[in-house]
Amino acid sequence: MPRKLLLPYKSVFSHFRAPRGLHDCLAMNAARSGYRVFSANSTAASTELAKKITERLGAELGKSVVYQETNGETRVEIKESVRGQDIFIIQTIPRDVNTAVMELLIMAYALKTSCARNIIGVIPYFPYSKQSKMRKRGSIVCKLLASMLAKAGLTHIITMDLHQKEIQGFFSFPVDNLRASPFLLQYIQEEIPDYRNAVIVAKSPGAAKRAQSYAERLRLGLAVIHGEAQCTEQDMDDGRHSPPMLKNATVHPGLELPLMMAKEKPPITVVGDVGGRIAIIVDDIIDDVESFVAAAEILKERGAYKIFVMATHGLLSADAPRLIEESSIDEVVVTNTVPHEVQKLQCPKIKTVDISLILSEAIRRIHNGESMAYLFRNITVDD
Repeated sequence: MPRKLLLPYKSVFSHFRAPRGLHDCLAMNAARSGYRVFSANSTAASTELAKKITERLGAELGKSVVYQETNGETRVEIKESVRGQDIFIIQTIPRDVNTAVMELLIMAYALKTSCARNIIGVIPYFPYSKQSKMRKRGSIVCKLLASMLAKAGLTHIITMDLHQKEIQGFFSFPVDNLRASPFLLQYIQEEIPDYRNAVIVAKSPGAAKRAQSYAERLRLGLAVIHGEAQCTEQDMDDGRHSPPMLKNATVHPGLELPLMMAKEKPPITVVGDVGGRIAIIVDDIIDDVESFVAAAEILKERGAYKIFVMATHGLLSADAPRLIEESSIDEVVVTNTVPHEVQKLQCPKIKTVDISLILSEAIRRIHNGESMAYLFRNITVDD
């Protein structure tokens, strides 16, 4: 009986061709290990940062539709499969803060129900960050928003320069709080020719730590403005005197409290020499610009011949562009964490620094499971 010829394993299947559906299935499985980047904004002006990030990553912006219905409700439609993938939602916050928050929540929930593996929110400016402390009978809205984001399905957040670093403790998932200071320091060194003759200014004692960090890295002097005319956030009533003390109130003999002296602001003083120098005011948010304009006037009176304002988030609400244009401020430098193209058209003094590089690198490192420590080189806690 003749022996059967046993062909090698490769020869047996050399002419076998997988059906097209199988190739598509394999390609789909390979795509499951990838990631997608979506923008949760319904306005074209707010998607510019997302486009810059995807260009740096060499990726395409995810296909989705975000729009407002005629009755004001937000609707989100995901136009491609996200099953088993890492999804990054880029959400910049325009003037309509509440609409942007709802867009982010609804998109996160839509991706969660579409079986995305991880949903990472890229929120350069975190809204409601100024409402992170109890005021009278109010609430800590920032903590409420953190809980809502977790409930909607977010598993991670990338943000930048939180107003209070303690906000990270409000979240039940990881938060990467990136810093914009390297980009602003680079702008000072490259765009201000005589910056060596500058002094870093804190417009209030609360901003002194940030200003000190800038001054030490630039090897410059430091000045602090003390005794502002307007009420600062630290001076607001936080509920310790509620209910108000009554003159004729009956108090238990064992509960007499020491009489507290009323706080009075001292006259405005500038601690540090700014005469004949460039004054660079640094802060994290510039929104209501009256305090910056007042600080610029004081510095001008003390002899500063040029005044710059550096801030990470340029909200510039209401008539801020007009006030800046009419003030002694020579230039306001902010990053593109918040869209402000309209304000730039109204005031040529407003300049923008692009921070899409660090956000795209953070996305790449998180997806690849790499350490984020490289992005915090030479970054101090006070930044």
